[in-house]
Order: sequence, then structure tokens, then C-alpha cells
Amino acid sequence: MFITNRAKALAPYVAGEQPKDQKYIKLNTNENPYPPSPKIVEAMAKETRNLRLYPDADSTALCEAIAQVENIGADCVFCGNGSDEILSFVFYAFFGDDLPLLFPDITYSFYPVYANFYGVPYKKIPLNSAFEIVAEDYMRPASGVIFPNPNAPTSIFLNQEEICELLQYHAEKVVAVDEAYIAFGGESMVPFIHQYPNLLITRTLSKSHALAGMRVGYAIGQPHLIEGLRRVKDSFNSYPVDRIAAAAARAAILDREYYHKINGKIIGTRDRFIENIKKIGFTVAPSKTNFVFAGHESIPASELYLRLKERGILVRYFNKHRIDNHLRISIGTDSDMNYVLKTLGELVP
Repeated sequence: MFITNRAKALAPYVAGEQPKDQKYIKLNTNENPYPPSPKIVEAMAKETRNLRLYPDADSTALCEAIAQVENIGADCVFCGNGSDEILSFVFYAFFGDDLPLLFPDITYSFYPVYANFYGVPYKKIPLNSAFEIVAEDYMRPASGVIFPNPNAPTSIFLNQEEICELLQYHAEKVVAVDEAYIAFGGESMVPFIHQYPNLLITRTLSKSHALAGMRVGYAIGQPHLIEGLRRVKDSFNSYPVDRIAAAAARAAILDREYYHKINGKIIGTRDRFIENIKKIGFTVAPSKTNFVFAGHESIPASELYLRLKERGILVRYFNKHRIDNHLRISIGTDSDMNYVLKTLGELVP
């Protein structure tokens, strides 16, 4: 009785399940199967002596580390509590005119949640029959465009040339490219930041840097876009990234060699897994992520999801139009994926 009608009307984002009834091979939330850089332990320990003090409101040291790695100015970087918080700021700061925001019909399901939360009108643009984003379909009047690249949950990458065409068409509007999975084989749009004043890139350290439990993300764009995010942040939460998280994230960002190694292992495991599940009749989208999007004609994905769960394997099933016969399977260790492959071989006709 105490909840407002406005709150009652919300349709919250539904995260991947986190059951505790038994031990699972957990391949439903796209977490990195390897531990984060060992260098973060010392960085976190050093920062504990400063916990009596508020954190740096702008996460300056972390922004500078990201700028160093990406070869851009620190004034082109904004940090927040995971990319979800930053995406929330993006929706509030840049979208919401009378024209609709455009994003794919099959994509990260937080987009319509944020649009509804902030009262942003939007239009879902259908992927084609191969689950690909077609840039030409977005060349229509809009308040802006947002999409993950590679897309989730389909895992398919949109090339830089087509994104540049979108940026040129929507020169007066923000085009936000959500690069949560860019470390697993795609080509980033960061080299185009100085060319396009309407390009904003968001990233998370949850996947590529194995810090899902720490909640750190960042955005890259020209300074006027970063200022827009800061304006929203300072009207909502002036100190978003705590000292421990910022110290750990900075150490992780700078340990490029370690993450190049573990993410390379994930890419190799993914490619071998795709090759092998195709041999037992699965259709698989071309993946540039740390997960695969796959289906089988002989057994419904809903049934396969439940039977895998019975065998101690958690994957993600989306009971949604067009993708209700597909599973999203995160890539684990070689041992994990060998067991998944063996189990799938036993379950499919």
C-alpha cells in the first residue's frame, strides 16, 4: 500500500539466477572463469589505511590509468559503479526528447528498463533473420541510439565502418556503444573518439577483468559528453566508486599482460567449444564474446536448459519471442566446457 503507482508500473531487470541448492558449473551470467590480476591484492591492502576518508569523487587515478592504456586524455574518461550505473546516467543525460531512442529488439534487457524508468520514449529495431544489427535500419529520426557491440545475448559484432555511418547520420545525437564484451575479439570504437563528438563508449570490468564482484565500469567520450555524465552523477551520488574498488580497478587496468593471457584462453576455449557443439547438431551464432548463443532443432531450449540444470550446469534461457529456442552459454575453463560438451552429447538425440 505504500508503493507509488509510478514504482508499481516499473518492470525491473531480471538477472541470471543464483541458486544455492547445490554446486553448479555456473555459465549463466558471463563471468570470467579465471581469478583477477594478483596485483590487485597489494593495491587494495594499501588503500585500507585511507578508508576513513571519502574517495576521490572523480576517480582521478583510475581515469588516468584507463587513459594511459587507451592512449586518450583523462578528460575523456568517466568511472562509475559498474557499467549499469553509467548506462543509467547515459539514459538520463542524453536521451529523452520527443523522438524515440533506438535500440535492438533482442539486446541487453536493461535498456527498456532504464527507458521506462526515466520516461524515455523508445523504439526497438528488429535484428535481421541472422540476429544481426543492420545499421541502415537505424537511419531514421531519433533522440539517440544505443546497442552493445558485440550484441548480447546474440554475441554478434557490428563492424566499425557501419558504426561510423550511424555516427555520421546521427551527428546531432549521441550514439552509445556498449563494449562490455569487446575484449573477446571485437574491434573497439575508441580510436574514433576524437573524430566523432557524438560517440560514447561504455565498458565494464566485470567480464574482461574478472571483477564482477567489485562493480566498476567506465565511459569514454569527448569531454563535453563526460561533463554530461558528471552532471548527472553529481546530482545523484557524488562519490560513486569507493577507494578499494578504485584501487583494485586501477591495478587491473594496468596489468595488461595478465588479462591478455586469460582472455586469450577464453577465446581459444570458446572457439573449440563452438567447433565441437556444431558437430552434434547445434547452430551457433558467430561469437566475439565470452559466451555462445546456440540452439538445436531436435530439442527445445527450454527443455535443454532444465536438463542441464539437473546435471549441475547453469546456462541462460530467455523465454522471449525469436530467441526462445536458444541458450546463452558462458565460456568457462576448458574442464568446464569439456563437461558441458559431454553432457550435451548425452542429451541431444
